[in-house]
Parts: sequence; C-alpha cells; structure tokens
Amino acid sequence: MSTARAGRRPWADLRFFIGLLLIALSVAGVWLIVGAAKQTSPVLQAVRTIVPGEPLTSADVRVVDVALGAAGAGYLTPAGLGTGNIATRTIADGELVPSSAVADADQARTTSVVVRSTAPVPASIRTGSVVELWAAAPLAEGKGFAAPRVLLSEATVSSVDRDDGPLSTRATTLELVVSRTEVGEVLAALTDASSLSVVPIGARS
Repeated sequence: MSTARAGRRPWADLRFFIGLLLIALSVAGVWLIVGAAKQTSPVLQAVRTIVPGEPLTSADVRVVDVALGAAGAGYLTPAGLGTGNIATRTIADGELVPSSAVADADQARTTSVVVRSTAPVPASIRTGSVVELWAAAPLAEGKGFAAPRVLLSEATVSSVDRDDGPLSTRATTLELVVSRTEVGEVLAALTDASSLSVVPIGARS
C-alpha cells in the first residue's frame, strides 16, 4: 500500500485542488451576480406628464427604488434634483427621469404660447403630444383666407382647453411649447388674425 502512495503523481493531487478552487470561484461568482441583481438604488419617477421648458420640482416626481445596475447612473436621483431645473424634453407620466432630460432654467431654449385652433382638434391630442401649427393669413377686405402653410413644424402641447359650446362656435385653446426663435412668427400670426390650426404629426396626407 505504501508503494501505491509513493507512486501517486503529485500533479494529480494538484489538479484535484485546482478543480475545487474553480468550483468555489464559480459559486462565489453566482452569489455576487445574484446579490448585485438584488441591489436597488433610489431614482426619480414622473408623477405626471412634464413638457419641455416646464419646471421640475419635488411635486412632479416620486422616489422609487429600482435595480438598474450600471444603467442607474443615467437617471436622476433625489440628490440630483436642484432648484431651477426644467425638462428639456417630454417626460411621460410614470417614466423614470433621465438625467439628460433635465437642465438648469438658464439653459432654456423654449417658451410657451397660447393659440386657438379654428379647426377641430382630435381627441388624441393631449398634454405631451407633438403637433404642427398651420396658419392661413386673412385676405384683403376680409374676403376669406389665403392657402394655409406650416407655421411650426413641431411644437409640444403643454395644455388643452376644449370649448364645450355649440358645435358651430366650438374651438380649442392650446398652450404650445415652442423654440424661442419661432415665437416671433407665432405672435405675428396672432396679431394679423390668421386662422390657426393644430394638426397631430403623422396626420398629414
């Protein structure tokens, strides 16, 4: 029996211990992965639809604990919400707030204007919808309107107020978020009493 022990190859014992070490490392790796998957971090979630240029305050969000792993760095945390923050794009109700969708108010490049659409506004248009604004300038001596043209190719709806009056007089007032560079064109159309119509993007023929 001593002869058998003496003849045992040392590298065979080493391979056995290496195998045990690999099994131990594998089990430890699985536990680390499972543990990381269970780790959550607090981020902010919108409690309503927030449109571009709108202030973002603690009343507009709630804190939720989610397991995002490395992706969590891309979302706004409670500590990251400061005073004077605004949304730079539409943040949907229930959406986790991306850090890239928030900026300081000093960086705002949008503002809002109120228009009244003379054409019926589809029920699908609501806060957060992206629309076109069409304008038809009045003809001389009040003889109708010129052919309509696209005044704004893209604007975000901040609010919608649908008139519940008689069908013949019914119109819809909308607050639109627009680029500051386009405000002049909208105000000019309002001043000359152009006929304005709001059309959802994608509804063009």
